Amino acid sequence: MLMRYLSTDTLLCWAPEKNRHDPSQDTTREQNSAKTLREKQIETARPIIAFLTTHVFPGVEVVPILGEESILPTPQPEMTREIVRGWIAGLPAFELAALERAVLASKSLLVGIRLLVEWSREYEHLRKEDVKERFGIEEAAEACSVEVRYQTSMWGEVEDTHDVEKEDLRRQLGSVILLVT
Repeated sequence: MLMRYLSTDTLLCWAPEKNRHDPSQDTTREQNSAKTLREKQIETARPIIAFLTTHVFPGVEVVPILGEESILPTPQPEMTREIVRGWIAGLPAFELAALERAVLASKSLLVGIRLLVEWSREYEHLRKEDVKERFGIEEAAEACSVEVRYQTSMWGEVEDTHDVEKEDLRRQLGSVILLVT
C-alpha cells in the first residue's frame, strides 16, 4: 500500500514551469522577486531527496512525477521502486507502523521515510552527530504542504479548516516520532 504513494508523492508533484494563473509569474510587473510555486517545491524537495539518495538509498534515482506540461504522473525507475520496496519490507514492526502513519498524514512516502530515519533508533547510524537541527515535525509538515501554504498566502485561509488541518498534521507526525523513539 505504501508503494502506491511513491507514484503520486506530494514531494515530487511540482507545478508546471509556466502557469498563467500564478501571480508570481505575472510578466507585466516590472520587478518580480517572488518565487513561483514550482521553485518553492523544488527548493523544499531537493535536500530531502539528496539525503535519501545519499544515506538511505545510495545511488538510487528519484525523479519528479509531473513533467513540464503533463498532468499524467511519470513513474519512478523500476530499480528505484524495487529498492524502496525491499527497504520497506525489511522494516521492523514499529518502524513500519510509524512509516504508514507518516505517509498517510503527509501523502508522501519520501517525507515519511526521511522523518522515520531521522528519529528511529534503528537508523541512528545514518544520522550525523554534528547536525544541530534535526528533520522533525515542522520540517516534515512544511515539506508536504508547500502548495497549501502557497495558495493560502495568496487567497487566505478558510477558518476552522486550514488551521485545524495544519495542527492535525503536526499531531500525526509527532505520533510517528513518539512511536519510534
